[in-house]
Amino acid sequence: MSEKQSWNIEKAAVLGSGVMGMAIAAHLAGCGIDCLVLDIVPFDNMLSEKEQKQRDAGDKRVRNKLAAAALKQAMKWKPPASAFYSKNDAKRITIGNFDDDLHKIKDVDWVIEVVVERMDIKKSLLAKVDEYRGENTIITTNTSGLSVVEMVSDCSPEMRKNFLGTHFFNPVRFMKLLEIIPHPETAPALVSFMESFCSNELGKGVILAKDTPNFIANRIGMHGISLTFQLMTEMDYRIDEVDAICGKAIGHASSAAFKTADLVGIDTMKHVGMTVYDKCPNDEEREIFKPPAFIDQMIENGWLGRKAKSGFYKRGPKKERLVLDWKTMEYIPQEKPEWPSLAKSKEIRKPGARLANMINSDDRGGKFAWKLTAASLLYIARRIPEIADHILDIDNGLCWGFNWEIGPFAGWDAIGLRTSVERMKADGYEIPANITTMLEKGNESFYKEEDGVRYQYDLVNQEYVAIKPDEKIIVLKELGDDRKVASNDGATLWDLGDRVLCYQMHTKMNAIDNETIEMQNKAVDLLEADEFDAMVIANNSKNFSVGANLMLVLMGLHSDEENKYDQIEEMVKALQDVNMRMKYCSKPIVAAPVGFTFGGGCEIALHAHRVVGAAETYAGLVEVGVGLIPAGGGTKELVMRALEGVDMSNRPSLLPFLQKAFENIAKAEVATGLKAAMDLGIFRQTDVMVTNAEYRIYEAKKVALGMFLTGHNPGKPRTDIPVGGVSATAAFMIAVDGMVKSGWASEHDRLIADKVAWIIGGGDRAEGQTISEQELLDMERKVFMDLLREEKTVERIQYMLMNNKPLRN
Repeated sequence: MSEKQSWNIEKAAVLGSGVMGMAIAAHLAGCGIDCLVLDIVPFDNMLSEKEQKQRDAGDKRVRNKLAAAALKQAMKWKPPASAFYSKNDAKRITIGNFDDDLHKIKDVDWVIEVVVERMDIKKSLLAKVDEYRGENTIITTNTSGLSVVEMVSDCSPEMRKNFLGTHFFNPVRFMKLLEIIPHPETAPALVSFMESFCSNELGKGVILAKDTPNFIANRIGMHGISLTFQLMTEMDYRIDEVDAICGKAIGHASSAAFKTADLVGIDTMKHVGMTVYDKCPNDEEREIFKPPAFIDQMIENGWLGRKAKSGFYKRGPKKERLVLDWKTMEYIPQEKPEWPSLAKSKEIRKPGARLANMINSDDRGGKFAWKLTAASLLYIARRIPEIADHILDIDNGLCWGFNWEIGPFAGWDAIGLRTSVERMKADGYEIPANITTMLEKGNESFYKEEDGVRYQYDLVNQEYVAIKPDEKIIVLKELGDDRKVASNDGATLWDLGDRVLCYQMHTKMNAIDNETIEMQNKAVDLLEADEFDAMVIANNSKNFSVGANLMLVLMGLHSDEENKYDQIEEMVKALQDVNMRMKYCSKPIVAAPVGFTFGGGCEIALHAHRVVGAAETYAGLVEVGVGLIPAGGGTKELVMRALEGVDMSNRPSLLPFLQKAFENIAKAEVATGLKAAMDLGIFRQTDVMVTNAEYRIYEAKKVALGMFLTGHNPGKPRTDIPVGGVSATAAFMIAVDGMVKSGWASEHDRLIADKVAWIIGGGDRAEGQTISEQELLDMERKVFMDLLREEKTVERIQYMLMNNKPLRN
């Protein structure tokens, strides 16, 4: 067996059940990998006297207490920190302890050490791992900045060959970045395998980092926040002023500097900074990593950030947001600075243009932005090749690890390399030699594209090198005009190759309107005309679709035309019809959702033959929030899906099965991920989760082609759908009445829910009688139009459009 074929990961062991360890285990379990999670046997001070005796007698319940408690706690975590895609994934995790169970690692494919960030403890544990590991077991450490070389200095050469660093970012499920840090003796083939595996199976954005303190993202990110502290004190800015500058206005994360620090934890942040200070004596800006006095005072006061409910920000007694005055160490009301630079930045869509706007402004915001940007860029340029060889790894590290919209080198291109360097010189900054050489050679951008090939500038060898494209990332707008089949203002049809069509909506938030429906019909026409063999519904946006264009609906309601309701109903009927055309199309159609998949967008996905969606797909029929019900076929589909697999031969009560459909609609349930949507019965268990969202179009295309090649038979519209009848309708209404009386629902909620119950019950039918798909669609449409005539529904639509959140009236 060759070296490249010797690794396959189906089982893993996670050593350490702290927050990070359990989050890694949960993520692996969600990706289909069985996990053994081990931790220490509890010390005496962790146990009662009775438990100490039980532990010493070999009671596994006590000896495994730490890992068991961590697993139980992880199952309670909520978004945005939830660890599991589905609680069912926890079944893949088994627990144990180091003393009794470490020998079991010989049967796993990957061991991940995730114990406390202390070199002595890590070295001791890894030495024991060396005793028990299998011959080809991959061993990695999840350290945020300790040396991987030192960590295994006492281990065998055979283990070092299979050892490397894998630095996950927290929360593991949601943060894309994974830094891989090879040991000098790591087998090159293993590095390549782990890059591929972690990208394809775990959905991570992988960058290769060198074995330097804090690696890439934390080294640069910590310098940025340390520099922010310094400039804030030197220039006398407030914390909320700085955050207004250091967020979206310059292409960084919306949490900016100080909100990010609160999320990370003030104590953790200090530890990361001091790691650089202690381990990088030759860093020319070493002193900046020592925290200012107010940080030490915050830690002494217990103001550690969000986990302590007070940090740089906290809530006041009336839930008002307060911000720390770093000079007086008192909390004061938060304010929003009103500078022209910030006002203009909010009008600019592209992050590079926002950055350019800020640094070229003369107001208080612009002055801070320029000093921060200039000093940061120069520091980052000097880190090559110390921490990384390629600028793309640094850009990706900051985008994937700190949620920046644009990386530092791409941002430098956006503000103009030569012009910004001349300004830096005029301000007295020393320009790094690699940048000076680059400009002397006449190269004025870090990235360029020629003949369809993208290049990055190699600051070490002073030349452009091609960026190897990832064939699994399909960017529709980059396909070229020759691959554009048809287009209008609402949507475009693309030829994905291999006779596969792609339907892409591109309205604002991919909202559904007459033009998107027109192009959706055009797509089905092409499929039925045998122009294509299959279709994928997808886009490259963060969100699949937020549903119907409510502004069009509201404008229609305010129209003076006599037939305004008829016009709206025609649009609803058109969406119903095209969705049914898709569902019963002779060629397979696969939806590839991501992000918000709401209302009509969810209904489109429901009428595809298969869903191949991103793990972070938040699907739901949310129309109740605007006083309506799903009327694009969504109500019908949830009724049908609730009854799939139910044995009707014994005439079972349908109420328990239909209850899920009713609650999904009446409560406007939104799934917290694709697997959660399966658990709710919105999507099917046979649908496919893609952990790497950028790969979903590629994977959806493969599935669509597979369905075509194996024979696709959509069947015919159903006429025999059993309904819950008037008894189910009555039961649902009684439940809603209880919610109204307890204050959980309003009278308008009751009106809507009662109408949903009427549809799911099948109108006046008795339980067990049948109904057709078309009759359910007609009932959906009737209720939708009835509700549009309700004043409170119009109020909800208006409120949503103005405030981007639902009104409970």
